[in-house]
Amino acid sequence: MAHAGGVSGLSVEVARPSSTIEAQLIVGMLEANGIGARASADDAGGLEPQWQLTGGVRVLVAPEDAVEARRLVTEAEPGLG
Repeated sequence: MAHAGGVSGLSVEVARPSSTIEAQLIVGMLEANGIGARASADDAGGLEPQWQLTGGVRVLVAPEDAVEARRLVTEAEPGLG
């Protein structure tokens, strides 16, 4: 079910944790399960990390991987996705 496209095709949000570290853990878990993912935060390029607390860090996947990614996120920690 892995998406072979580049990062630009990762456009569907499947989770929004409140920190980059948590988002990176989710990205790693998804990638370990064959799903390309990336974390995206609106934190002024890392200069304003406190903005993550209000806006969260989006975990993005390809549209065709969204259902499976959400299932994996939910199974990993219910209420996270």
